[in-house]
This record gives sequence, structure tokens and C-alpha cells, in this order.
Amino acid sequence: MSFCFNFDVPAQTTKPDDVDGNEQHNGKKGTIAKSTEHETKPAELVKEAKEHLPLCDVQFLLRDAVTETVTIGTLPPLHFLNETVFEKTASEREDGEKILSRTAEQRSDLISGVYEGGLKVWECTYDLLELIEKDGETFGGKAVLDLGCGAGLLGILALQRGARQVHFQDYNSTVIEQLTVPNVIVNCQEDDEVDSDDDKDGRDKGKLQEEDGNQKVKDGSPLPKKRALDPSQHPLLAKCRFFSGDWSTFLALVKKEEPQPKYEIIFTSETIYNTAYYPTLHETLHKLLAPDGLVYLATKSHYFGVGGGLHLFETFVEQKGIFSLDHLWDGEEGLQRHVVVLRFKKAKHT
Repeated sequence: MSFCFNFDVPAQTTKPDDVDGNEQHNGKKGTIAKSTEHETKPAELVKEAKEHLPLCDVQFLLRDAVTETVTIGTLPPLHFLNETVFEKTASEREDGEKILSRTAEQRSDLISGVYEGGLKVWECTYDLLELIEKDGETFGGKAVLDLGCGAGLLGILALQRGARQVHFQDYNSTVIEQLTVPNVIVNCQEDDEVDSDDDKDGRDKGKLQEEDGNQKVKDGSPLPKKRALDPSQHPLLAKCRFFSGDWSTFLALVKKEEPQPKYEIIFTSETIYNTAYYPTLHETLHKLLAPDGLVYLATKSHYFGVGGGLHLFETFVEQKGIFSLDHLWDGEEGLQRHVVVLRFKKAKHT
């Protein structure tokens, strides 16, 4: 799977002094949070949040759906719509935001304030899945939020492993309606529609190859067709809710509920690439995490072209003084990737 970092971010979004990675060495540690919170602004107006209800008639949504499958260790196989096929059929899909056409025209995986990358399964998501497999987390009876969910693999895993409820949030409504919801439905299929054990030998299984014009998995067997599912008839789907919009408006929306949702687990992967979003992200985590809850963040050390990364976010979190942040896994190869966990320094009801 290829990734394009052709970020479209206005020059005023970040300042060179804020992102050069030398703040602590130059005695500018106190400048980072100040400039991030008060001087940088998202590129566009905030997108109003809304809740999306799964369609009762999903026959069209999953018609001729082609899926990839990722299996890591003992984790259950996770199915998601094939990226290549999704892109090829973009013109046939409903897209009120016009993000499918714009990303194709600009050849970009992120257009700040317009499209925030939710159509891709980014690398760090796999890192977090591997860590979950290693630690043996089952999510039994827990409320889980997949924040910036995209394809929704992290939330889907929690759903399959016993979560009490799973809420999915992404910036773009098109991502939720055309990708996240279908992926959740596909993973709620009957056991006999799941790939055989012979296909469960690594994350690369399910990648497509062309043979005589037909798409097949690597071992040459035909891709399974997914039968449409009535959402009202499946207990796992009944545990799910789906939201789109800016984090600030999403937070405002769910805070209106009685009781207000609190999550024991919040997943967020590759969401700290832009320092302009740190205040809103931090506030969302602060207000929605349960007192003894955990935030699992998967990220890269630095996002070239945008300026964000783990060092700046760690410093921002430290200055806020709300969360402690601990490293769970640090990759050593290439552009370094990390998985960290945030928890309240002192359990509190907010």
C-alpha cells in the first residue's frame, strides 16, 4: 500500500520555530504550548459534528465489495474495503464533501481542514494492533472510542473482543458512511464468510493481484464476496455509534447527552501530525476519558510537511499537566514510529 505525504497546509498553520525539534535544547520549551494553542489555527472552518445511523438497506453499500484481510498473531482477522478498488469506484460513490474527487485531483492523502486522511490505513495502526496482540487486551465490558477512526480497524477489534460499546469518529462524513460503516458490517458477517485459516498468516494476506482481469488473493483463490447484513439483526452492530466532524464539535455534541459518555479506552492513530490540532485533541481526550481510562496513541516521531510529531505533542501534554505519557513501544527502523499511553495523573471526574 502506497502513502502520499503531499500535505496541503497553509504557511500560517505552523511556524518554523515551533516545529524544528530544537525547542528544549534552545530553552524554548515554554514556547511550544503557547504558540500551538494561541497562534496556530486549522486551515478551514470547523466541520459540524453529526451522528450517522447505519443504513437498514446495505445491499447497495456492500454490492460487489472487495476486501483485504489483516491477521496479526492471535487476533481475529480484520476485514476492510480494498483501497485500490475503493479509489477506482470513487465516481460511483456518494460524496457530498467531494473529498474523493479532490484527493484524486491533488494526488494527496491529506488536505488540511477538508480531508484528514481517513481513507488510508496508516502504518502506525498496525503497530498498535501488534501491541494489543502482544499484551492480550480483550476489552471485555469496556466502552471504547476510536478517535480519527478512518477504516475503523482498532474499534472493530475492540468490538470483536468483548467491548460493551464502541464509538467511531472521523473528520469526514464520507469516510464514516462509505468506509467505516461498511467495514464494521463486513466484520459482522457469519463465521462461514470469514477467510479460512490457511489465509491467516500475516498482514499482507488479502493484498490483491490481477490475474486474467480477475482480482484474487495471493494464493490464487477468489476473493470472498460479502453478503449484506441487516444492521438491526446483528448484536455487535447494535453496540456501535458513528460520528463525523471536527473534534471540538464532536465533543460538544456528545457532552449534551445524559449521561455523558466516558470511555475506558480511547484509540487514536496518526492524529498528531498538525500542531494546530493539539489543543482540541487534548481537550477531547480530557473530557471523554474515564477516570481510570487509557488513551492509546500510535504515531510517528515527525510528520514532514506538517511539522507535528511525538516530541512536540509530549511537550504540549507535559505543559498541560493533565495526563502522564508513557512509551509502550518505540520502533528503531526508518522514520521512527511509537505507541504511547496517556492516563490521568490523578483520577478525576470532569
